[in-house]
Amino acid sequence: MKTNTKQDPRATLEELIRAARRAGADAADALVVESVSSSVSYRMGELEDVERAESADLGLRVFVGQRVAFVSSTDLTPAALAELPERAVAMARLAPEDRFAGLAPASLLAKDFPALDLDDAQEPPAELLIARAKAAESSAMAVKGVTNSEGGGASYGRSAVTLATSEGFFGAYAGTSHSVGVSVLSGEGTGMERDYDSASARHSSDLETAEEIGRRAGERAVARLNPRRVKSQSVPVVFDPRVSAGLLGHFAGAISGASIARGVSFLKEFMGKPVFAPGVSIVDDPHRVRGQRSKPFDGEGVRNQRRAIIEDGVLTTWLLDCASAKQLGLTSTGHAARGTGGPPSPSTTNFYMEAGTLSPEELIADIKDGFYLTELMGMGVSGVTGDYSRGAGGFWIENGKITYPVSEVTVASNLKEMFRNLTPANDLVFRYGTNAPTLRVEGMQIAGA
Repeated sequence: MKTNTKQDPRATLEELIRAARRAGADAADALVVESVSSSVSYRMGELEDVERAESADLGLRVFVGQRVAFVSSTDLTPAALAELPERAVAMARLAPEDRFAGLAPASLLAKDFPALDLDDAQEPPAELLIARAKAAESSAMAVKGVTNSEGGGASYGRSAVTLATSEGFFGAYAGTSHSVGVSVLSGEGTGMERDYDSASARHSSDLETAEEIGRRAGERAVARLNPRRVKSQSVPVVFDPRVSAGLLGHFAGAISGASIARGVSFLKEFMGKPVFAPGVSIVDDPHRVRGQRSKPFDGEGVRNQRRAIIEDGVLTTWLLDCASAKQLGLTSTGHAARGTGGPPSPSTTNFYMEAGTLSPEELIADIKDGFYLTELMGMGVSGVTGDYSRGAGGFWIENGKITYPVSEVTVASNLKEMFRNLTPANDLVFRYGTNAPTLRVEGMQIAGA
């Protein structure tokens, strides 16, 4: 993919860094993100939208002593870029000192980049995207009981990242994404229920068929018809894989170096201690081949690697970029992520809980009364205390079997208790950037009728 510069990205970035040094910067780094995307939407048998966009964004970060400033531009012509270094240095001289600011040291920089196979060679034509969106909706509407559609969609995107620093680092990679999804309704009038399904993959050949996605969406919508209310009680809650990954998202936020350094995480005292039950493992793997969030180096050029974040239930590390590592007196773990307009911050890559040994059916077999959770609403989760309370929908479990649909309930507990009382099933599938199998959590409060 070409940029709108007259030079290649490496030459552009390295010249910007040299110009920043000439203008008075002690150190600098620069980033270019080039992207192209296309999407279509299809509803009730009619094509609604076909869109395509291309963009290129550049960000320059400069350091003058312990003062730092950021400038960014979507105009990558030489004339526009020539103004950025002096502007950035002037801004840095006016900025307050930040004793944790600085580039990643040379000793941490990545030197060898693994082959991750993230870039699909072919961009799909609009006709193929239209066919996928149409097939997803048609398949969903063909399910008996489906009565309306909110539309099917298909999209493609490609992003190319180039990073250079005054410490001598240069790296570049590109990745593609293909996706398809559909949302439909079942029933009539006030008794209508909605559900959806979607999938994405780096390569077109790995994408699930649109027909399968549509069929699942339709069947899920019909299964939710005629939901009941349940009384308030404490029961085991089983998280469907569509929602179980959300628990890992809360965990990732709690072990972010930035949160730990500020003392605002409910896990701030848990390094080296049990957080989950024995046998539970959680991994972050930036080098997963064709992974949704794979990358050969982090947002500061630091070498990254597969890490067991939770090993046999025990927390082994924080997620650290260079700034949070300095604050904590530690070393970056290679988890920096960044855009072109601001500082890096810690983030996961391909983050997942390893599969357990029981099937989902075995996981619920001994539950006399419980809740199989398929949908969550609201954001009642505290990263400071771990308190957890969210609106939910799903299905009631009776005598080890999933029975009737349930809606308009609230599930509540505390994440520390939930993590300690969690059991994973054996059905882990890598569909997103963060993945978890079916999860059973003991003793959650259900607030119902």
